Amino acid sequence: MTVNGVLFFPVTPFDGSGAVDADRLAEHVKAGLSHGPGGVFAACGTGEFHALDIDEYTTVVSTAVGAVGGAVPVFGGAGGALPHAVACARRAAEAGADGLLVLPPYLVNGPADGLVAYVEAVAAATDLPLVLYQRGGVRFAPSTAVRLARLPSVVGFKDGLGDLDLMQRIVLAVRDEVGEDFMFFNGMPTAEQTQAAYRAIGVPLYSSAVFCFAPRLSVAFNQAMSAGDSAACRALLAEFFRPLVELRDQVPGYAVSLVKAGVRLRGLDVGGVRPPLVDPSAAHLARLRELIEVADGLA
Repeated sequence: MTVNGVLFFPVTPFDGSGAVDADRLAEHVKAGLSHGPGGVFAACGTGEFHALDIDEYTTVVSTAVGAVGGAVPVFGGAGGALPHAVACARRAAEAGADGLLVLPPYLVNGPADGLVAYVEAVAAATDLPLVLYQRGGVRFAPSTAVRLARLPSVVGFKDGLGDLDLMQRIVLAVRDEVGEDFMFFNGMPTAEQTQAAYRAIGVPLYSSAVFCFAPRLSVAFNQAMSAGDSAACRALLAEFFRPLVELRDQVPGYAVSLVKAGVRLRGLDVGGVRPPLVDPSAAHLARLRELIEVADGLA
């Protein structure tokens, strides 16, 4: 499997009654698809995986698969309690997904052998390719990453910790063991802010939550990064991404809430976020609106 370009992590729309709004989700995905993402990751972090039951999850993944229509790979999230992760893996396969992003297990921090067993159980439930995600309490030693990369279905590794020393050692160890085709992803919130550093250690791919509401700017940054245009990247970081990160960091959970609010400000009513996340305040919405105007002027 090959994934290139900007990676699109759509939000999950909720209607007035709080239910998943499949029609709005299809509209959201198709709008993003028109800007040429390299892949669509449905029901993952930005899509509030943590807040979806298994039937809602199935609706989200199957809707994304239908909206994409085979144009690019579609990945579904799979994580949390092991039985739920296994159920998600099976439902995603039935829905026609092309792969899975294996999200961190719920709450507990297990040793290396436990993490390996968790991934092996998910892999045993489906033939879909897996991308592993280290974030929060999940921290893979390079030797553990190599053990998992040897599994035939494990094709990628996504980092949300931001420990570049650890990530460099993982990249070197895995590529020495399984080759250059193994995929590595920058999964930090607002990944554009750190992508120059990740690219320098051999991690060219990254998730772009900004793509949900400012796709032209997201694509422009990716093109500048790929072309080695450091001046253009610095300008976009200074004028848009750094102020967005400063706004994001004011309230826990804004890495998702602001993105969903940005989609609403663009005119698609995707509803609010589910607790424990909270929607942005009026003042923060006003600042986000200003940043969207900046994005439109830069793209």
